[in-house]
Amino acid sequence: MEYGRLGKPEPGGSSSRSLTTEPHPPPKKYSSKLKLLLILAATLLVASAVSAVVVVVIKIEENSNPAEARLQHRKPSQAMSRACSRTRYPSLCLNSLLDFPGAVAASDKDLVHITVNMTLRKFGRALYYASDISNVNMDPLVRSAYEDCIELLDHSIDLLSRSLTSVAPGGATTGSTQDVLTWLSAALTNQDTCTDGLDELNGYVKTQMSDRLKDLSELVSNCLAIYADASGGEDFAGIPIQNRRRLLSGENEHFPAWFNRRDRMLLDIPPGAINADVIVSKDGNGTCKTISEAIKKAPEYGNRRFIIYVRAGRYEEKILKVGRKKTNLMFIGDGKGKTVISGGKSVQDNMTTFHTASFAATGAGFIARDITFENWAGPSKHQAVALRVGADHAVVYRCNVIGYQDTLYTHSQRQFYRECDIYGTVDFIFGNAAVVFQNCSIHARKPLPLQKNTITAQNRKDPNQNTGISIHACRILAESDLEMAKAMYPTYLGRPWKLYSRTVYMLSYMGDHIHPRGWLEWNATFALDTLYYGEYMNYGPGGAIGQRVKWPGYRVITSTAEASKFTVGQFIFGSSWLPSTGVAFLAGLST
Repeated sequence: MEYGRLGKPEPGGSSSRSLTTEPHPPPKKYSSKLKLLLILAATLLVASAVSAVVVVVIKIEENSNPAEARLQHRKPSQAMSRACSRTRYPSLCLNSLLDFPGAVAASDKDLVHITVNMTLRKFGRALYYASDISNVNMDPLVRSAYEDCIELLDHSIDLLSRSLTSVAPGGATTGSTQDVLTWLSAALTNQDTCTDGLDELNGYVKTQMSDRLKDLSELVSNCLAIYADASGGEDFAGIPIQNRRRLLSGENEHFPAWFNRRDRMLLDIPPGAINADVIVSKDGNGTCKTISEAIKKAPEYGNRRFIIYVRAGRYEEKILKVGRKKTNLMFIGDGKGKTVISGGKSVQDNMTTFHTASFAATGAGFIARDITFENWAGPSKHQAVALRVGADHAVVYRCNVIGYQDTLYTHSQRQFYRECDIYGTVDFIFGNAAVVFQNCSIHARKPLPLQKNTITAQNRKDPNQNTGISIHACRILAESDLEMAKAMYPTYLGRPWKLYSRTVYMLSYMGDHIHPRGWLEWNATFALDTLYYGEYMNYGPGGAIGQRVKWPGYRVITSTAEASKFTVGQFIFGSSWLPSTGVAFLAGLST
């Protein structure tokens, strides 16, 4: 049994929120401009994506007769049967392809493109029709869940568009195998996040959205399976990792290959010596007084690094978000505890967990350095995110991330954290990114009475997603408030939020606050045979493995080859993006 992020059971406690029911609401003029913009954006995105590639099927579905197509092509081709047999939803795969013009005559290779093309079109239509109810009167929680879905659908259309370009038959590939797997994995995570929020509701909006979003998760899952098989991804202990080893040499051997030489320099230059594009200062001596103003000044889809220097001070603003169109933004502060981005939103304010973030970033190439991100809502407010990242090629360097439950939401795509301090209680590092933490300190705090601490809650839903949490060469510590009462509040390394949850700890120090069992069940036997939880050569009083859980999916890693699968060099290297950021890193287990 799975739970959404609002109504999930907390370790040692009860559910923090009951279902919300809204009546059948009358229409209300909420934002017709937003609706029109969304419709236009969805139409343009789908049109531009399809025209930008060598499209196997030129005739648009709307100009064909699906019923007639089904009558003419009820029997799938051998290529369709082969492709769909590799998916988790083969009946949906076959029926969808039978309805798609040209699919019956397509080759195995062409079907990879067709499945992405078909899924992109369905996402475009879903966004078009979902925007139809934007003017309905909704209570705050319903509005929050609805807006999450609109934002995530828009992001998924962009991810699927890029994937479609990369898998175009005979066309120039603009992304690597890892890029496409990352984008499809993120599109599936986006849809999962949307439906998690809707699952907490009852009523008109949920019914309407569920109808508009039908089968989207399954269609993306099928795309992932077909693409992963076609790209020759290796299987790792029954759970695909789909990663390739990238060797480093020369000057880059201490840098992951996303960062260029200029970005590497930027990470070590004192803030005052950096020629920033925008300076944020609360006293009025900068370019602007607020971070939100600075984000507005950044160009959309920028190819060069846009630097925002945030001077010392405490910044608490209503909405702080780097949207997907704001690419390659770098935020530099004056240091941990000096530049503080703060907020106090929580699910107790009638919003989804996704909405509670004090700072959020989805624009690719996001970098943060020398900043504290904080959510001060406190343990009694339950889910309250300090930092949410869904940006590809994201780097967080020398930052504090401070909260209690759900502190750091590593939502999706490829992320790297180095020399950061992360504080929390329940599930305080969670999400479905492909993320590596290196040389970080992870601090467990004292939770609410009867609660247990869980450091991670990884929510990999599909065996073909190239996602997971890797904690490498870190320190797992107890804060002073917990240290005094650690016998009453056990701390666990993680628990499985979704069926294929994947987390590893490698070469890390563990304090004696870690429970000897190491890991905690989510709900009875859920996911215990499908998860992948691993430990490799950890040390300290909490690192002893003699009394660890005996789950089928848990393993003590003894092979360096297996452990190396979760290093920067193999797990998130992708398109050799890290060295260009300038953050020092270990590509392998050690250097």
